[in-house]
Amino acid sequence: MRPLAEMPLAMRRDVRVVLTDIDDTLTSEGRLPAIAYSALERLRAAGVLVIPVTGRPAGWCDMIARQWPVDGVVGENGAFAFSYDDHAKRMTRHYARSVEQRAIDRRKLNLISDEVLASVMGSAISADQPFREADLAIDFCEDVAPLSRADVLRIVEIFERHGAIAKVSSIHVNGWFGNYDKLTTSREFLHTAFEIDIESHNGKIVFAGDSPNDAPMFGFFQNSVGVANVLDFEGQMPAYPAWVAPSRGAAGFAELAAALLEAK
Repeated sequence: MRPLAEMPLAMRRDVRVVLTDIDDTLTSEGRLPAIAYSALERLRAAGVLVIPVTGRPAGWCDMIARQWPVDGVVGENGAFAFSYDDHAKRMTRHYARSVEQRAIDRRKLNLISDEVLASVMGSAISADQPFREADLAIDFCEDVAPLSRADVLRIVEIFERHGAIAKVSSIHVNGWFGNYDKLTTSREFLHTAFEIDIESHNGKIVFAGDSPNDAPMFGFFQNSVGVANVLDFEGQMPAYPAWVAPSRGAAGFAELAAALLEAK
């Protein structure tokens, strides 16, 4: 991980797509401040495709796709991609798994939920769970007192013992059934919606994130950027960003946007 200030000017100038996590990347202390929202607006106005890639639920992502200055959103860690056509007034929704598969998955996730709550004291179902379509989010520090790392790993173990995939964000453990993640759905969405191949256009894409569930994106994109709080997870992730912004959360994302826009 190298300081963002060392990213070459030509590399920054070549960026055409910004993919970004939301929680603790665009937000700070759970809020979306003006500097982050303005950064999204300025990037999009400069002709950069802007796509949040988040663990947040379908209900939130529907609103984000409609109202934020973005070109689409990948949600629930890759369960779907939504994009809204302002002119046609039409939402396009693509899911990684069928309605029937998601119904079966939900029954299995409900069993996992019961076991986690019974086994890990202090854990809770995420407050945004009612708005989710594909995954289960266990809160370990958003609306509950922070759990220990051992407790978080215990939650992961329960998911995995049931055959589910589990990823740790800065606030939740998200679990689901299906062979997808943030990277696989971002790849498909960029290809189908914008005819962008992420392999051949890797150098033109920046991903910004902060936590272990962003590791697949950090490992793939050669110009991935972490806001400074990614350093909190040093030694806990299989892959890290190439570059690190000076500041945490929203301020760090604003620094990234400024660096890209300055180059243009």
